[in-house]
Amino acid sequence: MIKRIAGIIFIFFCTAVAWLILGGTITARTYSIDARLKERVASTWGAPQTQLPPTAHYDRVVAETEEAVVDGKKQTRRVEHKLATPLPLEATRAEVGLNLEHRQKGLLWYSTYSVQFDGEYTFRNPTDQGQQVTFLFPFPAANSTYDNAVFLVDGQAVDMETTPQGMQGSATLPPRGTALLKVGYSSRGLDQWSYRFGEAVSQVRDFRLVLRTNFDGFDFPDNTLSPAEKQQAVGGWELRWQYANLLSGVPIALGMPQKLQPGPLAGQISFFAPVSLFFFFFLMFVITTLRGIELHPMNYFFLAGAFFAFHLLLAYLVDHISIHQAFVICSGVSIFLVVSYLRLVVGIRFAAVEAGISQFVYLVLFSYAFFFEGFTGLAITVGAIVTLFVAMQMTGRIRWAEQFAKAAAKASA
Repeated sequence: MIKRIAGIIFIFFCTAVAWLILGGTITARTYSIDARLKERVASTWGAPQTQLPPTAHYDRVVAETEEAVVDGKKQTRRVEHKLATPLPLEATRAEVGLNLEHRQKGLLWYSTYSVQFDGEYTFRNPTDQGQQVTFLFPFPAANSTYDNAVFLVDGQAVDMETTPQGMQGSATLPPRGTALLKVGYSSRGLDQWSYRFGEAVSQVRDFRLVLRTNFDGFDFPDNTLSPAEKQQAVGGWELRWQYANLLSGVPIALGMPQKLQPGPLAGQISFFAPVSLFFFFFLMFVITTLRGIELHPMNYFFLAGAFFAFHLLLAYLVDHISIHQAFVICSGVSIFLVVSYLRLVVGIRFAAVEAGISQFVYLVLFSYAFFFEGFTGLAITVGAIVTLFVAMQMTGRIRWAEQFAKAAAKASA
């Protein structure tokens, strides 16, 4: 009996080491190429976008007197410089539509989205003279594409040109007059969309931004402004930010919801697998000892192999199909291996009932607990306590010394 227990323990530890190696391989496959895959996704779909408000300025000529030494004589001359004078942004009305479209690369899902931006910005000419004003609307991301671009001043198209910084155009503002700059575009981004008021603490007057999504489960990153209003809409949410006069260096931002990640999930399940096998071996040992069924350590070796087959198949199947489909297929394969094997060793009833149900609980259900983030530890703890209770009730009246002696006598006979 002692040798049999020692053999089972040896098989358990060897399988546990194999699972650690498999889990490490999955982790390496997942994260070693994550940066490269993310760059590929960003290059084909778009990078995280941060929209800044437009700027407007007019050139003011400033005359200065400069001194210079020419042929040993001091000379003065009058030099004129052009000084860019910014116009204040009086009001902002912006509407943003975000549509989430996840993309999978390798063992990871990436939160890609399409964005429709429409904004109206009011600028004021504070001078008593008409000014030729240059408007610049910055791009939210350098490496991205922009479709359906709109650039209008007071409803009229202007000569617009693109620069590395954004869309630029000029118009004449009358003395003390205002101009309404209307801009818009369709684009695509990754992971997060944000609106920043400026590079540092900025004053924001008469600001309103409405953001509509076709999804829920989003997040507001740390150090960002939460919406003043949230209202659930068909298929998503409508979020509103509104300020009369704000000083802030904190942006508005929305983090896209993350999809269940196949690679990290498969790795976590593999690292946890020795716990599942421990409970299964423990229950099989108790049941077979109580019923006088002899399972040789080699039988336990094949059972461990059937458990390991679940995680090995899962690790390489999630590359090609969804994690849920892969989980169902791997569960069915592993249970089939155990039941079809034990029906030959012990019998169909023991294989299908005691072994099959035990494997379903400790392999399938314990592993499926990882799909519910935040409840995994609690679910496994409850399962462990229930297992302990059942085992204690089953074996409470057993005299283990006598039971082991009978097993030893039977083995030597």
